[in-house]
Amino acid sequence: MGKVVLVTGVARQLGGRFVRRIQRDPDVDRVVGVDAVAPEHHLGGAEFVQADIRQSAIGRILAETGADTVVHLDVTGTPLGSGSRTSVKETNVIGTMQLLGACQKSPAVQRLVVKSSTNVYGSAPRDPAVCTETTAPKSLPSGGFAKDAVEVEGYVRGFARRRPDVAVTVLRFANILGPAADTPLASYFGLPVLPTVFGYDPRLQFVHEDDVIEVLRISSHEPRRGTLNSGTFNIAGDGVLTLSQCSRRLGRPTVPLLLPAVTWAGSLVRTLGMTDFSPEQIRLLTHGRVVDTTQMRETLGFRPKYSTAGTFADFARGRGTGLLPPEALAGAVDRIAELSLRGSGHLPTQSAN
Repeated sequence: MGKVVLVTGVARQLGGRFVRRIQRDPDVDRVVGVDAVAPEHHLGGAEFVQADIRQSAIGRILAETGADTVVHLDVTGTPLGSGSRTSVKETNVIGTMQLLGACQKSPAVQRLVVKSSTNVYGSAPRDPAVCTETTAPKSLPSGGFAKDAVEVEGYVRGFARRRPDVAVTVLRFANILGPAADTPLASYFGLPVLPTVFGYDPRLQFVHEDDVIEVLRISSHEPRRGTLNSGTFNIAGDGVLTLSQCSRRLGRPTVPLLLPAVTWAGSLVRTLGMTDFSPEQIRLLTHGRVVDTTQMRETLGFRPKYSTAGTFADFARGRGTGLLPPEALAGAVDRIAELSLRGSGHLPTQSAN
């Protein structure tokens, strides 16, 4: 009898793609997708169970399906549809706690794969040039998805201690990009003009959405000879790009601003058409982040198909030319400059007479 794989977060594009891919593996007999909302995309031959992982019903679902492999993808930084940041945090943290509690009670569970993020390292001026899996952040993230990811990983470590018989894999993904990527950073690069922080040109790493699917698939199976699927792994394409290189490859102009206060930076990007851009993203675009992927290659045995530059090139091809008509470009630049001055206190607000 083949494997029974339960996947959370299947209403998102990434979860849907993984479900469609894993069910094609010959040793997988059954795939069950779980999410609080029904997906708009198809799941192939997989079963779908509509359930909120924040509720105890996930325990019953796990018991009824007899899943031996659980792939937890419902850890994310952006709401789905009309959801709020509060609901996202509850799903990330409380949902993970409920899921792990169900896994702990299930004798059938043999393997757990958890989607995490390199956001757990933070972005600070005194960070090391390259972060390894054992690098501790200079200061723990104070909020947002980065804090969620730190809490999620803490609960996963606790589960691994209580169930040493379960193979637990945590995948810390760098910024995910690709033609269909729907992430805060993808939205930022979609802006007509890219606001940057004056005096900073951060180094960035990316991982292609195709490589994300493949490393999730590999982690869901028994390891190949000479590799080990258990543990925590940084996942990123080889090499780095600076933010200025990214802007040139997109053909989008940049406007350097004084180091923004979080309170007005969020307002700035929302004005330009983005609905969710957190303080952690501002810090990333100030200080950058680079992680070491030695363990990914040597221990996990995974080598991404796309480098960081190749990932960004594929993403850029899907976005088309970024150059705007001069009038539209001038208007966007003026608006950014106005918001920058106002946010830094150098532009007086108009008073009503």
